[in-house]
Amino acid sequence: MDITKKLAAEFSIREKQVADTVALIDEGNTIPFIARYRKEATGGLSDELLRDLNERLEYLRSLEERKEEVIRLIDEQGKLTEELKAEIEKAEVLQRVEDLYKPYKQKRATRASRAKERGLEPLAMKIYAQMDQEGDPLEFAEAYVDPEKEVNTPEEALQGALDIIAEMIADDPEIVAAVREKTQAHGVIVTEAVDKEEKTVYENYYDFSEGIAKIPNHRVLAINRGEKEKKLKVKVAIEPDTVYGLIEKRIVRRPAKGGKPSIYYDLLLATIEDAYKRLMAPSIEREMRNLLTERAETEAVKIFAKNTENLLMAPPVRGKKVIAIDPGYRTGCKVAVLDETGKLKAYTTIYPTEPRKDIAGAQATLKKIVDKYHTDIIVVGNGTASRETEEVVADFIRKNGYDIQYTIVNEAGASVYSASKLATEEYPDLDVTTRGAMSLGRRLQDPLAELVKIDPKSIGVGQYQHDINQKQLSQALTDVVENCVNRVGVDLNTASYSLLSYIAGINSAIAKNIVSYREENGAFTNRKQLMKVPKLGEKAFNQCAGFLRISGGTEPLDATSVHPESYGAAKLLMEKLGMDEKAITQGGASDIESRIKLLNMGKTSYKASLKTLAEEIGVGEFTLSDIIEELKKPARDPREDAPPVVFRNDVKKFEDLKLDMEMTGTVRNVVDFGAFVDIGVKNDGLVHISQLSDKYVKHPMDVVSVGDTVRVKIISIDYDRGKVGLTMKGIKQK
Repeated sequence: MDITKKLAAEFSIREKQVADTVALIDEGNTIPFIARYRKEATGGLSDELLRDLNERLEYLRSLEERKEEVIRLIDEQGKLTEELKAEIEKAEVLQRVEDLYKPYKQKRATRASRAKERGLEPLAMKIYAQMDQEGDPLEFAEAYVDPEKEVNTPEEALQGALDIIAEMIADDPEIVAAVREKTQAHGVIVTEAVDKEEKTVYENYYDFSEGIAKIPNHRVLAINRGEKEKKLKVKVAIEPDTVYGLIEKRIVRRPAKGGKPSIYYDLLLATIEDAYKRLMAPSIEREMRNLLTERAETEAVKIFAKNTENLLMAPPVRGKKVIAIDPGYRTGCKVAVLDETGKLKAYTTIYPTEPRKDIAGAQATLKKIVDKYHTDIIVVGNGTASRETEEVVADFIRKNGYDIQYTIVNEAGASVYSASKLATEEYPDLDVTTRGAMSLGRRLQDPLAELVKIDPKSIGVGQYQHDINQKQLSQALTDVVENCVNRVGVDLNTASYSLLSYIAGINSAIAKNIVSYREENGAFTNRKQLMKVPKLGEKAFNQCAGFLRISGGTEPLDATSVHPESYGAAKLLMEKLGMDEKAITQGGASDIESRIKLLNMGKTSYKASLKTLAEEIGVGEFTLSDIIEELKKPARDPREDAPPVVFRNDVKKFEDLKLDMEMTGTVRNVVDFGAFVDIGVKNDGLVHISQLSDKYVKHPMDVVSVGDTVRVKIISIDYDRGKVGLTMKGIKQK
């Protein structure tokens, strides 16, 4: 297989793009570095596509290795033919290779293998070839009676031969592939209750069936969980005659029209049934379940990863002093006061909720904090006692007439961070709950910098996260965090080692060394100083340098995402355009495109001008375009394009909700069947996939993302269960 050609065809890109990209990957370059600084080689492929291509590359290489191994193993048995070798070599999926290898694979003792040991294989082949003949097969079988080989009767000999034929059928790669395809197209997942009297969350599946080809991913995961918890029994069902007929067509010559079936024909039909029920059906059922699970897990991982990306790329709220409140009941609500940079200024505890319910005392404490620190925003975590605390905060703002707003922050994972080794190292003198409150405030000030301190699986977006492949999920989320951190870039002099460890080319050990170097030697004044950091060699420097920013250093370009390898080109460009390097530190050169057009006196198009400039400067057009964008607006934060944070100054009780009420909310989670929206009451409302748009929606992510601000209307309220149904149909979105 020509892997380069195959990848080019699958991803609809040029073979040269694939070859150059694969070469870069094989050289050990990171995906963020390739995506950002090797666009000339990749043709500008995105980091997401590059990761998909790399994953597919690994699969195809593993496939080729397995082919070579299977060919060797069959050849060692002396059974490799040119035809079989050609079939293996042209296989495009691992399953096909395993199907072709199955007849030659060493098995544990089976009925067929024992029959072969007793010398019954010749009889099996004779019967298999006699299906349209007359006569009694037991007459053939008599010649194979041999008590020394434990074949005592013709009937035993015949049964052994039929066992061999059954295994031949079950091992035939073409038959297996056909039965698999038929089951996938026409099979049904059937579930029933282990105990029909028991009330569980799986009652919808107590008597349930749905086609394998149609069942949605979230149902597959729900059924798997129910089975794992021993609440459901699950099986794959298909009309047996459909499968028997399929196999029969492939191996049996039917009697002529009007002709009488021979006894051999009837024997083979019975053997087909035995081959399917005893040997094929169990493995095909496992395959179908694995296929559905793999499909569902892959989709769930994608959803989790996309939700995580949207959460990480939420816009920071800069330059604001924050009061962060981690709500609670018995132990009270922990309060942390942060300055504009996230530095802790004060902390305390208030008790506005049960059992103390000291609302007056809590509001008096908040008033002292606001008056002393002139805070701008109050952040409330969305966990236990959140809504009660929110009511107190809203009432406090209203009573005092403060020009302060508040917002709700998702506190998923805050407790994980606050009790972690990292949090203990960062704030050894603070208790766990105060660290948690600080984390909530910093999530507003800079979500990315704070959330990278937490295992992405603890962030709390997605579905069935504990039921899916944990290794696959961890890798996908690590990739997402890495993409986000490198896309935004980090300040080399303020970034935590958690944040630095996600930068291309930097591992945890190097990140800690950077922080240690910074503490011992003071702030970095230029990127070249990175080479003095222990374990950070030339290769690592090449990968990471462009993603690390230094403001106010000796080299203005260090404050941008221009890579040091392109500094010469950037300076030559500025010289040609009559630009001063001071423009970089003064917010950029918004007129750079006008300067380029002026340089060419309007004699050619802007695109042609770029091409000419690139040739003169000695860089590619992609690189030149990126340099221009950086000079136009140095270190631009891509999070600026995300929906702004929704702030409030009032709160609604669940009891205040009414049907047809329109509200503004924030999307907290997106799953296969819809989106959960925070509308300011205790529980998030659900916009089912059927209510997301007036048009057909294939997947909720086509319409909404985590963090989006949306207009919704209430279409159902379950006061007993605290559930709200929402719609976005017919509502104009801003």
